[in-house]
Amino acid sequence: MGKRNTKSKNLVAMVDSDDDMDSVSSSSSIRSDLVPVGAAEEVDKDALLDQSLDALYEKRGSTREKALASIIEAFSSELQYDFVESKFATLLHQCLNSIKKGSARETALASYVIGLLALTIGGGSNSHEIVVESVPIISQALRSRSESAKVQALLDCLAIITFTGGNAHEETEQAMQIMWQVVHPKLSTNVVATKPSAAVIAAMVSAWSFLLTTVDGTSFSLKEWHEFITYLSSLLDKDDRSVRIAAGEALAVVFETGQFEKVFGESNVSSDGTNPREGYLHLQGLRAKVLHQMRELAAEAGGKGSAKKDLNSQRNLFRDVLDFLEDGYPPESSIKIGGESLSTSTWSQLIQLNFLKHFLKGGFVKHMQENYFLHDVFGFTPKKKVLLDDEDKIVNKQNEKRIFRSPNSIVSKARTQYLNKQRTIIKVVLFSFSLLQFLVFWLLRCDLFLPFRIGKLVTMLLGMKVRDQR
Repeated sequence: MGKRNTKSKNLVAMVDSDDDMDSVSSSSSIRSDLVPVGAAEEVDKDALLDQSLDALYEKRGSTREKALASIIEAFSSELQYDFVESKFATLLHQCLNSIKKGSARETALASYVIGLLALTIGGGSNSHEIVVESVPIISQALRSRSESAKVQALLDCLAIITFTGGNAHEETEQAMQIMWQVVHPKLSTNVVATKPSAAVIAAMVSAWSFLLTTVDGTSFSLKEWHEFITYLSSLLDKDDRSVRIAAGEALAVVFETGQFEKVFGESNVSSDGTNPREGYLHLQGLRAKVLHQMRELAAEAGGKGSAKKDLNSQRNLFRDVLDFLEDGYPPESSIKIGGESLSTSTWSQLIQLNFLKHFLKGGFVKHMQENYFLHDVFGFTPKKKVLLDDEDKIVNKQNEKRIFRSPNSIVSKARTQYLNKQRTIIKVVLFSFSLLQFLVFWLLRCDLFLPFRIGKLVTMLLGMKVRDQR
């Protein structure tokens, strides 16, 4: 029981935490009393998103890349429910065009936008439409065997859209099969196999295990489980530490999801024609091999892999997986989001949390506080909620500073432009007022001699009248 005491500490370290996530203060930005900044920001943000969407029609690739980057920043810093509701189809199809015809960088950016779009929409018919429209194009793009960053972005996108919009096991299984073929391609006689990089293998395994958390243990046959475990076990011997860690997490989900003893241990009939009892015994042999590999990795002294800073993460991971496989202890982790704890107690939940943090990056806290879909996924309720402008948008005040903090953000630039215009208008008004004061003062000064001039004029008129009478 002694090692159980360190389990919570190890798993909390596994959750990719950003120190600044929970330290975001609620201090307000400096605002002028003369300018309605809030209203201006809403108008300018919507206008900038519309401009970025229009820029996706431009012929120059660099222009489209900048537009996609602007959309990503907007979707990460704010939940764009209104924009998505009105421009969903246009944004989706322009991003798909970028994946089909754009550069590797443009494809990666467009893939990220589609993933953010799917997470913003959540479940429903529109989310499923993203799956139907995107999967064939993503599948085709993955066959091109291009740059590693592009392939990783496509894999992440495929995982996210299937997670949010996949309505049936068949769609999830299809996506997982597409991912599997990235490292195990079905080759024809005239196709030369290309070896995927370690980064691509790690990305594929992470995306694949993320989708595995959504399926039932009976979804795959015993033969398929054998194939999965055999391949993942081979990855534990790779030199790249990120590959070994991804494989370890995937194996934890495999054994948690599979429930092999319950599903196959007492079965006498197999749908694929194999003897289920013999297959189950073979699977147990694979499990014993995996345990041996994990014990070695949990005690590794270094040497494998170049990133020694990840060595402790590897040790902690495999110790936790061993605790689960040998003693049945489930993983426990907890992180703070806006003053409220988000806890996980299964490997599936932990893998989902880490993958979404990896995908959303700096927008993770914002989405966890305001995204209804993610609230349902994790059963999470933010601590502080306020309603703005009678709309159903949830905004946590502690994240207000994040929106305005960066001087290079879209919101900050829009606000700067608006304030500059307002200052120019105020200067013109003040100058006009000063000029008016000067004119009034000059006229009043001239009028000091007005009574004398009027008296002299009256005298002259009276004198002329007297002369006329004579």
